[in-house]
Amino acid sequence: MFTGIVTDMGEVINILPRLGLTRLQISCGYDATEIMLGASIACSGVCLTVVDVKTDGAGAIFDVDAAAETLRLTSIGKWCVGSKINLERALKIGDELGGHLVTGHVDGLAKILSRENLGRKDDQAGDSTLDGQMACFWIEAPTNELAGYIARKGSITLDGVSLTVNAVEGKRFSVLVIPHTLKVTTLNDRREGDFLNLEVDLMARYAGRLSDFNKTQNSE
Repeated sequence: MFTGIVTDMGEVINILPRLGLTRLQISCGYDATEIMLGASIACSGVCLTVVDVKTDGAGAIFDVDAAAETLRLTSIGKWCVGSKINLERALKIGDELGGHLVTGHVDGLAKILSRENLGRKDDQAGDSTLDGQMACFWIEAPTNELAGYIARKGSITLDGVSLTVNAVEGKRFSVLVIPHTLKVTTLNDRREGDFLNLEVDLMARYAGRLSDFNKTQNSE
């Protein structure tokens, strides 16, 4: 399980096809001694298993394998050497739950319909990068079924980032990304026409399933 709070931005440094799988080597700032073989790491929202790890200066390089189904449902198939990705290590008992419960099981690819930058960069501030700048994204869910789990003021995960839904119009919904999130995730690089890994809220999914089940029972 994860929380949707990104803790590092990694970089894909190698992609190797092997035995029906695609192996990705990812460079990150994590301490290699703290990454166990078999550990789960969310890579832009996709839960992947570490199959190899080694020290790389003060950071680490870890390897993960992606199967054909994962490549089909997520953006991984479009990654290339140099691609930046959001990283989050698995939640530990006792860790702060800063976002919402995230499984790392991507439901599909959501398309960015528009991006509006709000505020402006303040070059007079000490750290001028994205100071005062926010971004409002309008995004389209891949299916009507998934759109049914997206509610105003509810939670959504996009490329591994926990966000709050601002508005919903049919399959379309909007999110507002604050300056800090733009700075520490890959969302600042996203533009109209790009696709994001989408995971709907786990609670909404179970509530929807319970509602569907009750309707089926009552109709029998």
